[in-house]
This record gives sequence, C-alpha cells and structure tokens, in this order.
Amino acid sequence: MQRQKSILSFFQKPSPANQRSGAGDTINGQKLHFLAKQQKQEVTSSSEPEIHSHGSLDSSLEIRGTDTPEKVPRQILPGSFKQNESSGGSSLFSSIMHKFVKVDHKEKPLESFTDPEGLTKEEAAPQHPEKDNAFSSNGAVDNGGIVLVRSNGDVPGPETPGVLPLVPRLKRIQEDGSKFDGKNGRSLLNAGKRVKLLLDSTSPSKNHDGISDSTTKFEWLDPLRIRDANGRRPSDPLYDKKTLYIPADALKKMSASQKQYWSVKSQYMDVVLFFKVGKFYELYELDAEIGHKELDWKMTLSGVGKCRQVGISESGIDDAVEKLVARGYKVGRIEQLETSDQAKARGANSVIPRKLVQVVTPSTLTDGNIGPDAVHLLAIKEGNYGLDNGATVYGFAFVDCAALRFWVGSVNDDTSFAALGALLMQVSPREVIYESRGMSKEAQKALRKYSLTGSTTLQLTPVPPTSDFLDASEVRNLIQSKGYLRGSSNPWNNALDSVMNHDIALCALGGLIDHLSRLMLDDVLRNGDIFPYQVYKGCLRMDGQTLINLEIFNNNADGGLLGKYMFKYLDNCVTSSGKRLLRKWICHPLKCVEGINNRLNVVEDLMANSEIMLVVAQYLRKLPDIERMLGRVKASFQASASLVVLPLIGKKVLKQRVKVFGSLVKGLRIGMDLLLLLEEEGKIMSLLSKNFTLPELSGSAGLGKFLAQFEAAVDSEFPNYQNHDVTESEAETLSVLIELFIEKSAQWSEMIHAINCIDVLRSFAITASMSSGSMSRPVILPESKTAAFTQETRGPVLKIKGLWHPFALGENGGLPVPNDLHLGTFFIECTETASVLQNATQDSLVLLDELGRGTSTFDGYAIAYADLVFLYRLASGACPESYGLQVAIMAGIPEMVVDAASKAGQVMKKSIGESFNSSEQRSDSQLSMKIG
Repeated sequence: MQRQKSILSFFQKPSPANQRSGAGDTINGQKLHFLAKQQKQEVTSSSEPEIHSHGSLDSSLEIRGTDTPEKVPRQILPGSFKQNESSGGSSLFSSIMHKFVKVDHKEKPLESFTDPEGLTKEEAAPQHPEKDNAFSSNGAVDNGGIVLVRSNGDVPGPETPGVLPLVPRLKRIQEDGSKFDGKNGRSLLNAGKRVKLLLDSTSPSKNHDGISDSTTKFEWLDPLRIRDANGRRPSDPLYDKKTLYIPADALKKMSASQKQYWSVKSQYMDVVLFFKVGKFYELYELDAEIGHKELDWKMTLSGVGKCRQVGISESGIDDAVEKLVARGYKVGRIEQLETSDQAKARGANSVIPRKLVQVVTPSTLTDGNIGPDAVHLLAIKEGNYGLDNGATVYGFAFVDCAALRFWVGSVNDDTSFAALGALLMQVSPREVIYESRGMSKEAQKALRKYSLTGSTTLQLTPVPPTSDFLDASEVRNLIQSKGYLRGSSNPWNNALDSVMNHDIALCALGGLIDHLSRLMLDDVLRNGDIFPYQVYKGCLRMDGQTLINLEIFNNNADGGLLGKYMFKYLDNCVTSSGKRLLRKWICHPLKCVEGINNRLNVVEDLMANSEIMLVVAQYLRKLPDIERMLGRVKASFQASASLVVLPLIGKKVLKQRVKVFGSLVKGLRIGMDLLLLLEEEGKIMSLLSKNFTLPELSGSAGLGKFLAQFEAAVDSEFPNYQNHDVTESEAETLSVLIELFIEKSAQWSEMIHAINCIDVLRSFAITASMSSGSMSRPVILPESKTAAFTQETRGPVLKIKGLWHPFALGENGGLPVPNDLHLGTFFIECTETASVLQNATQDSLVLLDELGRGTSTFDGYAIAYADLVFLYRLASGACPESYGLQVAIMAGIPEMVVDAASKAGQVMKKSIGESFNSSEQRSDSQLSMKIG
C-alpha cells in the first residue's frame, strides 16, 4: 500500500495555488521550462526512445525514469525547435508547456550509464504505455500525443489513465477533448495533435529509416523467408512451427541480452515471451504485435536490438499474462536471476543471467480466475494392435494441473469414432496433443468435430513428425530417471494394471510428459497423483454422439451454454469441486442397482429433512476450492527453487504459498465441522457413508486432531496468512509444515471427495424438490444374469405416454416443448447403428428415431424386419433404389443382420410387389382421367 501511495503521488493534479502558466512558473519551488538546447551524446543502449507519428520514440528525445541513477533534466524538444515568438501572444501550446517538464538551475549534459551486460538504463527502463497501467518505465505517459514527464520527488503531476477507472481509449480521448476547450474553440486534443505533428516535422525521415532498419535486421522473421530450427520452410511436411532458424552471422552481431532472448524465443515460437529488463517486462517483434493487438499497448521501436517492442511494469505483469491466456495464448516469462547490483559485484563486464522459468497455457492453469470447470490437457496416441474388423485402439493420458492429478487409459473404437467422441465429451479438454503423422485423417476430422461441440474452447496441437511420442520403454526410463510421479499416493505403474494396451497408453503418457516438461512444469510431474481411467467400464455406455444428441452439456441450437440442457438443470451444487464431480457422474451413469439405490436413499432422506439441506448449504458456501488448493500445496512440496530465488518473484511466490496453505487449513476445518455435524445426525450419515469412503475424523488418531495442530501453527506463525510477507526463516517453517501436511494427502483427498459427494446429492434433492412437475422415485429391477431373450420371448419393454424432459417447458410454464428432429445422411445413420449393434447387450435400451423412413420400399421393410431402419440420403437426380443394404455393409452393420434383411426384402418384394405396382397404375390412370 505504501508503494502504491508513492506511485500515485506522481500522478496527482497540481493544486491551483501552485500552478501558473508561463515558462517561468514554479511548482513546489521547482522551475519549469523547455530545454531548447539539444544534448549530444553517445548512447550505447539499443532502446533509445523515438517519438514519431506512429508512436515510437526518437533517440534525440531522451526521457529518463525516476528509477534510474540519473537526476538530470529531460530534453523534450530538439535543439532545432524554436517557439514561434511572432504569433503575437501566448499560444495554446506554450500555455500548457509547464505541465510536462521541469527545470534544473544547473543544466548538465545527459549521461548514459551502461550496465555490465551492455544495456543502458534507457534499455532497462524503456517506454511502456499501455491500457490498464498507463505509465512508462521512463515516466512518460501518452495522453493524446503529448509526452508527460514525471519530475523527481513528490511533485504532483497531471492525472493519467493509470490512476483513473478503466475507460475505453477512444472514450477517454473524447472526454479529454471536451474537458479542455482552448481559445477560439480549440481543444486539448487538437493541441496534442499539433504538438505531435510539430515534433514529427523536426525529424521527417527517422521513423521510416528506423522501421526499414528493423525490417532488414530481422529479415529471418519475414513470412517469405522464415524457417524452423532445421532450416525447413512452412511448406515442408516436417516443418516445426515451434522453432525458428536464426542465421549464424545474425547471432554474432547480437549483444548478450539479445542472445539471451532469441536463444529462448527460437525454441518457443508458439509462446508469447515476456523478457524482464530492470523493473519491466517487454515483448519484441512478433510478440509485440500480439501485445499491441490484444492489449492495446503502443508499439515503439526500441528494446533489445532496436526492434519493435511493447511492455509493462512488473506490477502489471500478472494481469497482462492472465488476459493473454484468457484469449488462448501460451505465455512465458524470461526472468532475471539476479539484480544489476549483484551482476556488477561479480565484475564490471558481468552479464545479468536470465532464464525461462514459467510458461502458462489455457490448458495448464493452476490459479487465477479459471472458473469451476476442470482444466484438462489431453494427449492421444492412435494405433492398430492386431484388432479385428478394422478396429482402432487409442491410448490417452490427461492431467488437471490445478488438482495435480493424472489419468491414463486406452479405448477401442471403430469407424464411427464413438468411443473417441465419448472420451472427448467426458474429459472436455482445453487442449489435445496428438501426432500429426501418427493419427489418421479421419480421426483428426473427429477431433475437429468434437472441438466445436464441447462446453469449452478446444485447441488442437499436432506434434510434428520430428517430435513423435516416445515408445513405451523410453517412457518408463524417463519416469524413473527424472523421478516423475514419485509423489503419487500409489506407484505410478499400478495405474496401468487395469488398463488394456499398456504400451500405447504409456506412449500417450510420454507425449503428455514431454509437453509439460517443455512448459517448465516439472513440479507437477514430480508430485502428481496418477489413476487409471475407463471410458465405459462399470457405467452405462453413452458415446460422444449420444451426449451431443441428448444435449447433456450444451444445447444444439447454437452449441453454447445458454438455454436449457441437462447439466444446467441438475446443477444446484454450491462448490466448484461439487460441480466437477457432478459432471463425472453424468458422464458415467451407474449400472449397479445397489449403487443407484444408495444415492436415491440419500436424496429421499434429504428431501424429507429440508432443515438438514439448509445447514449443509450454509457450510458449503463458506468453503474455498479446497480440492485445487490441496493440489497446489502438494505441487509446492520439494518444488524447484528456480522461482523462489528470483528477485521480487520469490517473495511473491512464497507469499502466495502461505495464503494457499492457510486457506486450505481453514477450509478443511469448515468441511470437517460439517462432516462431524452429520455424524451426530446418525441416519443421514449412515446413508451417506455407502456412497464414499470416509477416514476416521475424531479420536486420538483422527484427522481432526491432526488438523488442529496445523490450525495452531498457522495462527501462530502466519496470523495474517492472507497477506503475509515471508522471511527466510518463515520460508523454512512453511516448508516443514507442508511436508508434514502432505503425509496424509490420501486422507485429505478422501475427506474432500466425501464433501463433494454430499454437495452433488444435495443438488439432486434440490432439483427434485423444485421440479415444475411431479416426480417419483424409480424402482430399479435387479440385473438378470440367467434370462436369455429371443424374438419370441422378448424382455422388458419400456412404454411411456406423454414423455417429456422435466426442463423442456415453455417459458410461460405451458405445455411441454417437443424435441426438434434432425435427419442425418443415410451412411452416418448406418455407421452409428453399426456401433450400437456391435456394443449392445441384451440389457441395452436402443432408441432409433424415424424407423422405416427414407429407403426404398423393400429395403426399408427389410431393415425394419431385421430390427433396423435407416433415414434417407439426399442427392441430386433420380435413383431407382436406395441401395440400403450395400450402404449398411459399408457402414459396418454385422453380416448376420444384413443377410436377414436381404432375405426379408426378397420375400416382401415377391409377396406384395404386384399389389404395389397395381396400386401405382391405378393412381396413374386416375390422374390421366382428371387431366383429360
């Protein structure tokens, strides 16, 4: 807060008593004037400011920041500029001159201080005007084209957008123009433009020369010349867009800091890289274009190597990263590993070391405003391991970095890609990694299809052929040598015991590990828990297309989250982790009758005891997202020290760890109090305990006593844990506390899962209680293991009249809204039906819409006779037959079904063919008589 006050003091308006017009006026005893004499000096920095009509800064207009050692006047106009004294009076321009400069009685030449790595202080503090934090490192603020310069000390200055509420730039300019009307109707906005034009006229060629020089210097970035690290052009099938080729002669001409930046950028062309310089973070060249486009930052020609650049002060970097990631960008930070003073202490020519320490992506978010939904990164490996009927196996692995959990598995699929679609709909990943050469075009098409139907924006990331996934043996060796997944509650290889096709699943896991390692997420890899994942096993099978057709997670009208759909109707959860569990339950409906009844028993009891539901809700509303907090605390255990040792960054990291750990401990106490309260109720807890495993809470060996010790430690060591600056000794204390805490991470996870289950079951009770129509508890029949149903002795038949979805009512509470029907092509219908037949059992319920329509008479009857009828295919021109049986074979309908359909068609054609032809002839004759 003190730092904020000191910064704000630079941007306060001068009081009327201290503000007077004229070049000789003073503010707080300091004179204000324009330096008419142009300073001549040698500048070693590669980021000299220029001011042009394009917004870049001219090297002749030196402006130094208050954080630099120099306390010298700042030159605003070149020496060749002279005020028009023949105008007959003070111009609008001269009347506001005193607001933007200060005077020093002793005019001294400007000095350029060079740091040990050849960067001047101007490079350490270049101009960074931007939208949300609109003050630059050198103190200059852009306001309608006029340069505002901060003075030394606590001298009040003009207000800037940086100390005002966020207002769109156009509106801000219009308001500024209307506020300051000058003489003869002239506004400050016009005056700003006049000043800008006047400054441009003093150096008419520098802008174009600078941009031309930049273009020539970075010609290897030109789209017509760009190559990857192996010299391949984008047209090459092996081109790797993540890398960049930089000519050797260009590298030789670079300074130490330039080499630091481009050596990293050449390996991370897919990442927006912030480069730390002094107290600022800068973006260069292609990344500068992104900063200019997405964040409305002004682009200048300076920075590392006299290039296009934008930037922001270190106080605004977190907000800038969050905004770019929210727009779908991957963002990295190249940090200084020591201060300038530390570098100078090592020697006059020492270079400040820098390193890429962090890359944040939309699929690996762990904090910030990431919402309640799980954030998953998924890797898929396609293979054919001797499966019959052209079936394909997909190995997969995905991670939730925020919860610190990995899953691995495999699934068999056919040409319908129903299982692949089910995986994508269940996981709902933010990003999918796959081998561009190893995955078929049809499978890639399916990925793109489901990327448009999920509830989140999906980014597809193909791995170039030169970087294919490791094979299974290499993945095993990598995990062992790097110590990955050592923090898992169970040995990592145990997760593969229940996974079919171990090798392909391991290949997918290897692709995921390689991607996370590139993003500097080794802490996640070392401390994460890993579990097996089954797409269908143990649950009612719903493939991807079914989840779409039933509008489970979004409506089909616009593919969005507005309107009505199943998840939205069922979701009355209070906690974010409860919402995530609800999604898992919906994707994996129970088949076990006992499990279904266990849930229904809790719902029924809660509905009969509304006061319990009210108390439960009160506790749940106090809970933070303790599931994700547990993951973040586990990730910090034995975490790499790369961030902690960084200047300023290390303090922020430690401060955040204290906040998360303290919040987790306090949140677990709230959850434990809820569980202990329900235990006292007796009946409800006995019903609940059949739905989850709960560790011992009370007693000498219970979690309650263990948790109380950590509460006492937080209260004594970090009483203000929400905003606590951590000392070196406190950092050690925190490390010890975390190490002791995660010894019972498995029990903490069980406790959190129990709370999530209570939240979801309460949500079901709320949904049933608030239904707009009557509801009743279904009676689930036990599974029959001996009955064999034939065509003569059919099994149970579902007969429902007036069937409607409970949420599909008119907006005014009127009649039920009927479902819209969408006819697909004949081949697609055959393909989906083939998938149904290949996976259905005697206990399956199959609903096929529009049976018997769309094919020729005999084909349609025949397929209906074989229990299948398909919809028609639209095509231009006349067709004598629908060739339905041939299409059915192409789509993978079992041969037995096609043969039965063929025989039925022949019988039908023979028995009623003549009657059908005669009826057509009668219709034609009647039509002829009417025409005659």
